[in-house]
Formats: sequence, structure tokens, C-alpha cells
Amino acid sequence: MLNKIWCFFILIAIIFGILSGNYSNVNDAIFSSIEDTVQLIITMFGSLCFWNGIMNIVKNTNLIKRIKKILKPIIKLIFPKINEENIAYENISMNMASNLLGLGNAATPCGLKAMEELNKENINKNKLSNDMMLFMLINTASLQIIPTTIISIRMGLGSKNPSGIILRSVVCEYNNFYCYVSYNKNIF
Repeated sequence: MLNKIWCFFILIAIIFGILSGNYSNVNDAIFSSIEDTVQLIITMFGSLCFWNGIMNIVKNTNLIKRIKKILKPIIKLIFPKINEENIAYENISMNMASNLLGLGNAATPCGLKAMEELNKENINKNKLSNDMMLFMLINTASLQIIPTTIISIRMGLGSKNPSGIILRSVVCEYNNFYCYVSYNKNIF
């Protein structure tokens, strides 16, 4: 559906460019935006590779045990049925740690593996279990301390202060968390 919407917008822009006599401006905008997009993708790809590598190193060292230990109270509160020795628990821990560091793209492989493991324990394969649904919601919301993806986008677009968003992000995340806790007092 989104592809159809974008194609519609592009087609409308080209038609209005021809009708208004500004087709050369539309043509220039198309090719310059393609160049900017490729440059941004290259910047994002480097950041993604770096952080995926870091997450693989963390997975293959004792750091995963420390991360699991730090996140244990939160995960036990949210997912009380999942055993600590389960592979899903480890992948949920890694996913949450990645999201806290703002590494949404690096969190994806761990999130997919966690969903696969949770699905193995699911009785009804045609429906999501409560744990699967809750994990999907938490992963989508992705509470972040350091928005590294946004920082890399800002760097790719030539921002003079790409990390200037950190303090604002922390304040917004704290505000969101405070609102969530005050709305759901019975959970905590």
C-alpha cells in the first residue's frame, strides 16, 4: 500500500512539474535526492555493521550474563513465565539492551530469534501468545537512553551537532516512562 502512495505522490509531482513548466527542477530534485539517499544509506550501513558487530561480540562473551543480570528484575516482572535459562530470555535481554542503547537495527536479529523461541512454546500456532504480543509491543516502543540511529542519521545529513539530541531524548523518554508508570500504577 505504501508503494502505491509514494508512486502516486511522485506521479503527481511530475505532472505538476510538467504543467507548471518546472520539469527541469523536478528532474534535478529527483537526481539530487537519489544522491543524498545513497550517501545516507552508506552512512547508516556503516553504523549498522559496527553495532551489529558489537552485539555479536557481547553475545559471545560473558557480557551477556551481566546484561541478563542487570535486566533480570525488569524481564521477570514483564515475562514471569519465561525461564531464565531459555534462549528466548537471552534474546529478549539482548534486544532490550540494544533498544536501550538506541540500536534498533541491531536489536532486530535478537528480536526475531526471541519471537521464534517464544513461538516454539506457543500452544496455538495460529495466534500470538501473550508473551509474544507483549514483547512485540515493547520492541516497537523501544525505550532508548542513547538514540544512536538518530545520531547517525544526523551525521549523514551533515548536522553540526549530531549528538545534541541526547539530552532531549533522555528527557522525552523519562517523561514517557513517568506517564506510563503513573497510568499503570497497579503494575508496579
